[in-house]
Amino acid sequence: MEGHKLGRAPNFTGACIVMFGVNLGWILLLLFAVYGLVAAIFLGLVVNHWVSWLEHRKQLADQRYGDVSGDT
Repeated sequence: MEGHKLGRAPNFTGACIVMFGVNLGWILLLLFAVYGLVAAIFLGLVVNHWVSWLEHRKQLADQRYGDVSGDT
């Protein structure tokens, strides 16, 4: 074990984004089936607002501290 070198961790960002979409899809379908279209649209709007807010915060942090992630 002493000679075993640690490698880099795999990048699971793409898989995380895909699974977020899959989970959001079944949650919206379940919400639509149980409570109707209005509830599903409302949840979709809330999630859209939340993602936009996160993007705005990331842009502010990139401007303030510079882009250190290297994902330009």
